[in-house]
Amino acid sequence: MFFCLNMILLSSCEKDIDINYHQVPSLYVVEASVSNSCMEARISRTNNMDDDRTQSNINNATVIVTGNDGSRDLLNYLSNGRYYSKSKGIPGVTYTISIDLDGEHFTSTSTMQSKPTINSFRVIRKKIATEWFQIGELKFQDLSNEDNWYFMHIYRNDLGYRWAVLNDRNNPNQELQQLFTFFREGEGGSDVLRDGDDLRIELYAIDQRAYDYLFSMQMMENTGTNPIPNFSGGCLGFFSAHWLVAQPFIYRAANVEEEE
Repeated sequence: MFFCLNMILLSSCEKDIDINYHQVPSLYVVEASVSNSCMEARISRTNNMDDDRTQSNINNATVIVTGNDGSRDLLNYLSNGRYYSKSKGIPGVTYTISIDLDGEHFTSTSTMQSKPTINSFRVIRKKIATEWFQIGELKFQDLSNEDNWYFMHIYRNDLGYRWAVLNDRNNPNQELQQLFTFFREGEGGSDVLRDGDDLRIELYAIDQRAYDYLFSMQMMENTGTNPIPNFSGGCLGFFSAHWLVAQPFIYRAANVEEEE
């Protein structure tokens, strides 16, 4: 699954948002990953300063991923700015992506993580002050005896719905919990889940560089700045080597559990 940039979390639960890079000249944007299934990159270019969408796909880049284990993969161009290799990442290997494009050179590094484990996911009702909310509760096992960083993304009917980042600093080697506020009962709008909605819970084990980038994304609205740089060479975007696991979940209002 491609690790795309159209996703945030400030406390423990937040909505999906589109990233709006703040007033910069036209720049290249790279979204790239090495995962337990493949290597991928998508390269585009921002439009004018007052139009921050990234819709201009790039088809003439040379994209190479090397590992400190001696591996080297040339990603083949597919379409719509996407580059691909069927090679899989190996935990513990640090990967470097190098992109050559119109005389410019961009690089980034990331270390592949081990496989995480989802323990459970459920939707609960919880009263906060005088109102009832429906909340997604994800529990997963921290990887033992190492520092760990995680990214979680919930899709609803194949569209991004909620996401969050979490580290294990306060609870290492234990079961970790992440809560996502879905909606307030009685309200309308697009956030409200409907019976039969198809949820997909994705859990990524990421490295600290990817975590720091995503964490800085969640601060964008408060700081009025773009995320911290993840690439050298002046492009936007980021590169992550990660292990992804996913779990399906069908939403049924009758199965929502009430908690104090």
